[in-house]
Amino acid sequence: MATYPSLRDRLVVVSGGAAGIGAAIVQAFARQGSQVVFLDIDADAARRTAAEVDDLGLVPPRYAVCDLRDIEATQAALAALLDGGVPYALINNAGNDRAQLLDHVSVADWDDRVAVNLRHQFFLAQAVAPAMRAAGQGAIVNLGSTSWMMGLPGIAVYSTMKAAVAGLTKSLARDLGADGIRVNAIAPGWVLTERQREKLVGDPDKSRRYLERQCLKQHLQPNDIAEMALWLCAEESRLCTGQTFVVDAGVV
Repeated sequence: MATYPSLRDRLVVVSGGAAGIGAAIVQAFARQGSQVVFLDIDADAARRTAAEVDDLGLVPPRYAVCDLRDIEATQAALAALLDGGVPYALINNAGNDRAQLLDHVSVADWDDRVAVNLRHQFFLAQAVAPAMRAAGQGAIVNLGSTSWMMGLPGIAVYSTMKAAVAGLTKSLARDLGADGIRVNAIAPGWVLTERQREKLVGDPDKSRRYLERQCLKQHLQPNDIAEMALWLCAEESRLCTGQTFVVDAGVV
């Protein structure tokens, strides 16, 4: 893993940091010497992730258990975690790719998917922007997906939300750029998290089929996305903003 001196001692916020890609991002920033705080709905997973970082001899992250669909509670939890500190980076990682066929989607389902995959990204950016603006610097990274670029079946609602992340990223980059705040997105391909490994139990051939679509014949791992998040927050990417960076081993 590359070392970025510009990330040392920086206060970094991660949403959905308890498992999968989020946990890899939390650990990656901790390895850089950043002060990491994260939000997640899963108390047990959050506790495990914090303990794993501690076991590595790194400064353990602080976290708050909250439902990101509740914006008021989320912003209150974030304020308590920051405790007056100035966040340097926000990684909007939380989301859920639950598949749902077109005819089965209700209005309540749609609104819930917006809340889970998109709405909190905007309001967390809104929450950290004033402090970043006052500091004259900051980096926001929104997690999107290649799903909308591929037109995958059965996930129309999820894909819509992830397409919207690209638009949100462009707009926030324009709104915040004059204040020295950079906003980018990462669009991962199929990342082999524990959750995705569980899905392979019912479809063991899925792994082979997906590798056939990739130019590079290796499965994406959570750390591959974490590495991109590090770079996008470090000084090495200081003039990159408003962009969506695809990390998918060459599918789209």
